[in-house]
Amino acid sequence: MSTNSGEVSVPFGTEAAAVVHALVERDQTLAVVESLTGGLLAAAIVEIAGVSAVFRGGLVVYATELKESLAGVPGDLLAERGPVDPDVAVALAEGGRRRCGADWGLATTGVAGPEPQGGKPVGLVYVAVAGPEGTDVRELVFGPGRHAVRSGAVRGALHLIADQLRGDPAGAVRGGDGAHAR
Repeated sequence: MSTNSGEVSVPFGTEAAAVVHALVERDQTLAVVESLTGGLLAAAIVEIAGVSAVFRGGLVVYATELKESLAGVPGDLLAERGPVDPDVAVALAEGGRRRCGADWGLATTGVAGPEPQGGKPVGLVYVAVAGPEGTDVRELVFGPGRHAVRSGAVRGALHLIADQLRGDPAGAVRGGDGAHAR
């Protein structure tokens, strides 16, 4: 998308830039683990100039079995609760942090649709962060439509880590896309 000034408009640019700049200031690193966002979160982050100083990499674990084998989510947790669960989101964030050797791990899991998954409704998303200050997870609900769910998950994840970096883990969920936190 172009602007009148000839610059390219980056979706999530403001949110991602705030996270990248805060990590640069702290001299800390980030890794992501994504399920329903399928790489969209990493793509938003790597659009920011200077990101190579802080971004270690990430995993796209769309298939449930990859959540266990690549991200280290306990198999019994996945068997008991399924992939769309707050504890699974935390395990994804912790696994990404550990497996990529990063200070922070940021994760997304949820149901983008068009059909419910494992009894979980379309639009239900969990975002989690694991870092030096501990872990946090948020349940978000978006809709309608896959684009709203996936882009809302990216925004929600970026806001979550930004709140942690500011020392405000209970920060309000902001932004559009019809989101609300539970």
